[in-house]
Amino acid sequence: MDEGKTMQVPDDIFTEPDDVDPDTLARLGPLRRLAGIWEGQRGVDVNPKADGPETRQYYERIEMQPIDAQANGPQLFYGLRYHVHINTPEEDIAFHDQVGYWLYEPATGLILQTLAIPRGQIAIAAGHAEPDAKRLVLTAERGQTEYGICSTTFLELAFRTDKYQISVDFHEDGGWSYVLDTTLMVKGQSEPFLHRDRNRLTKIAEPDLNPWAKIARSAQPASTDV
Repeated sequence: MDEGKTMQVPDDIFTEPDDVDPDTLARLGPLRRLAGIWEGQRGVDVNPKADGPETRQYYERIEMQPIDAQANGPQLFYGLRYHVHINTPEEDIAFHDQVGYWLYEPATGLILQTLAIPRGQIAIAAGHAEPDAKRLVLTAERGQTEYGICSTTFLELAFRTDKYQISVDFHEDGGWSYVLDTTLMVKGQSEPFLHRDRNRLTKIAEPDLNPWAKIARSAQPASTDV
């Protein structure tokens, strides 16, 4: 998290903005390049096992669809709702499943990723980026009450997650790639373990419109061209 971007809380914390754009895709800043449906066939996962680090190959599908703008009083976010589903070539069962939101605050350049996985863990990671940024870096740390990590008791005691960082790079061909580093303290080991995932994604479908944008477009008068 960029400490230089200290938030200034206004005196009026209740009044919401009145200049909200119904078209989320037009206001996503750097997140616009993530919108759509993606596939990646070259994933590599390095995770801890009893006998030492294990490397697995994986493939994934990521769907990122725009949501209507969201306000916390004067704070305004435009965002994407996402679902990640990952499998390995040798297994039919899901290797990883994850849902959450990517959010962008145009007023400050704040970028957020919320995540939840069905093994009892959630997190919110944060960073900052310019609207035309070609790289995003977001982090979350255990123990932080703003951008932190929350896990089940078992995960806290056996595979404690101390830090989460995701780096996203946008490529000239329209695709993007990520490196995801999770710092773990594994029970019985004295040194932290760096759990790393990486993949490159290719778009297979364009995003839909967010619900408000659909309503706004349907309300526009029909063309009278002759």
